Amino acid sequence: MIFIKTVLITGASRGIGAKTAQAFAEEGYSVIINYNKSEKQAKALADELSKKYNTNCAPYKCDVSDSRAVAEMFEKVGFVDALVNNAGISEQKLFTDITDDDWRKMTAVNLDGVFYCCREALKGMIKRKSGSIINISSMWGEVGASCEVHYSASKSAVIGLTKALAKETALSNIRVNCIAPGVIATDMMKGFDEKTLKALAEETPLQRLGAPEDVANTAVFLASERAGFITGQVISVNGGFVI
Repeated sequence: MIFIKTVLITGASRGIGAKTAQAFAEEGYSVIINYNKSEKQAKALADELSKKYNTNCAPYKCDVSDSRAVAEMFEKVGFVDALVNNAGISEQKLFTDITDDDWRKMTAVNLDGVFYCCREALKGMIKRKSGSIINISSMWGEVGASCEVHYSASKSAVIGLTKALAKETALSNIRVNCIAPGVIATDMMKGFDEKTLKALAEETPLQRLGAPEDVANTAVFLASERAGFITGQVISVNGGFVI
């Protein structure tokens, strides 16, 4: 009997999330494509991947910063073999200009959302004594970024959550790891002009910006049995930008 694994990917309608959904579908997973606002893109992606890879890909609308909505999503989805916490937002502001609302919004999506999804996914994983959780942080969560203090703080907290949770769930055969991407060519980079993007590429030792596929392929590896002895780790997919 062939068992088909299921992965739930948050913020999967575009960018890194969409490429991660594609990478898991290619590996034969059933893919739950979580989205909040990008309904059209999520549905189109689900249809495309289902047909192309002959697997079940389904969109699911849920604001991950809403704990009740997250609980309802997992009740309907059921057990997942893998969870990729990819949903996130960013913002550039001087620290002294960050408002209470800015701070709360950033941590609600980037940190609370990870907490809520991990908590719900673990209910089934602990019962089955198996599962893999991959949290998407950022290199700025490792070293901090000027004018992105609230973003850096939220992503740093994700790293701390990952390490602590990995220790707590290891006896249940559940692995929890983190990916810290560098400068990746996604919609988040649309606010940067060509000169700035070129400078960022030149500052990266591998002399290019990262692609969403670079992160997606790492996530698939971490969820696989090939990474069966890896837990509590931060994998820096940044082209050498931070070493």
